[in-house]
Amino acid sequence: MYEFIKGTVDFVGPEYIVIENNGIGYQIATPNPFIYAGKMETMVTVYTYHYVREDINALYGFETREEKKLFTKLLNVSGIGPKGALAILASGEVQQVVTAVENEDESFLVKFPGVGKKTARQMILDLKGKLQDIVPDYFPNLFNADQLELHTQKGNSNLEEAILALKALGYSEKEIKKITPELRKEQMSTDQYIKKALQRLLK
Repeated sequence: MYEFIKGTVDFVGPEYIVIENNGIGYQIATPNPFIYAGKMETMVTVYTYHYVREDINALYGFETREEKKLFTKLLNVSGIGPKGALAILASGEVQQVVTAVENEDESFLVKFPGVGKKTARQMILDLKGKLQDIVPDYFPNLFNADQLELHTQKGNSNLEEAILALKALGYSEKEIKKITPELRKEQMSTDQYIKKALQRLLK
């Protein structure tokens, strides 16, 4: 129904953001809401998916069309609902998920929140060979398992985004520097970095 919503960031919470467009505030659940914390009152484009069931009517939003496409594919997997699909996208990049599915890498897939061996196997059965439209430029040359591991270790943009979000929330450079070395020891999603940082800062 809605391809995307373009507007200003009015609110950022732990589960959703609010985008204001022409006087209407759209509540949109996103994989990592806090990546928008540094964009308050600025114009953004959020690619949306309108999810309607008997007990739920909600908007889910994503930074890119690729994320949105993968979200819709995940919803077709038996045992994965909107919250599960969001958790997977919050913890991994689109390319990582696609590569793991194509390589039948169950050990990588079970690292995602809520994904056990049964769900990982179901993801592979339902999605393998059906994800070309998400990463067509890379599909013929998908990473092997060793390359995937190197890819997950390259850089740490998630941590950088988390630090920006913490600054936007009002924490000082000094406070953030105290906990940064501990955070660098782990590879996590932006949202997970923020949650762990807040746990340390609130002690």
